[in-house]
Amino acid sequence: MTTATENTRPPRIAVVGSLNMDLVLQVQHAPGPGETVLADALHLVPGGKGGNQAVACARQGAQVFLFGRVGDDAYGRTLRAGLDADGIDHSGVQTDPAVTTGVAAITVEATGQNRIVVVPGANGRFVLDANALHATLQGAGGLVMQFETPMPQVLAAAAQARSAGCPVLLNPSPIQPLPAALWPLVDILVVNEVEAAALANQNVASPADAAQAAQALRTKGPAQVVVTLGAAGAVAADAAGCRYHPGLVVQAVDTTAAGDTFLGALAVALARGEALDAAVRDGIRASALCVIQPGAQPSIPTRPAVAHSPQPPAWTAL
Repeated sequence: MTTATENTRPPRIAVVGSLNMDLVLQVQHAPGPGETVLADALHLVPGGKGGNQAVACARQGAQVFLFGRVGDDAYGRTLRAGLDADGIDHSGVQTDPAVTTGVAAITVEATGQNRIVVVPGANGRFVLDANALHATLQGAGGLVMQFETPMPQVLAAAAQARSAGCPVLLNPSPIQPLPAALWPLVDILVVNEVEAAALANQNVASPADAAQAAQALRTKGPAQVVVTLGAAGAVAADAAGCRYHPGLVVQAVDTTAAGDTFLGALAVALARGEALDAAVRDGIRASALCVIQPGAQPSIPTRPAVAHSPQPPAWTAL
């Protein structure tokens, strides 16, 4: 019998992914080939898709366990301190004595558009601790992953989650082909329009295109597919069909971590038992709050902030 206390217990989320120190350059416009531009400011901000997604899940009220790898350096120690501040269990984050912590060089234009170059560093040498992950997955509401750690480790983690009965939520970014063995292990696939187009081998320029791509991707294994469309919102697809969820109109300052914020809010909502459409709406609200603040992890909103933010317009069936 489930008690009221158990019903309100925070969902447990495991995240396998990257941790980077972001070197954020604020510019009026990004340099073209052979061009030099002056930056308005430089900020060092904790980031990496794994770290961002872990923080996003934690700030939505989940109990988060992060698995990754950093270097034995000042950046690595700073990233760990940030995880501590958000109550994230990082006992699964390894320290590599041979290479440096991952770094991302990010230019952010006055329009909020960003361009990112990542040096993987220790992320590229991550090796899954199978025993530790196995213990964490027992009773977990989801395993969240991306592609900034080696593919064999992603595949191994997904296989463990499947054997533990834990849903796998995958954001295949940076985009690359999924191994055939990974598709049937993914329960929820979250992609932006560029990733959806690449994986479905078709153009994605509208919500209708996104719906068509999402249904094509569902045939490969995932029961639920979400295609994010930036400011235009997102398309959700499952066995019941496709729905278009419009975005919220905001003045973007920095789009860094918007996708990770969306994914974190979505993952926690699903782990709490919310329906896919409600979870997508939470993701839209969270990402809208994210883009109006600069930086990656500093801009990720808390659950109370999302709960008090405007609701997106009503969704429509496609």
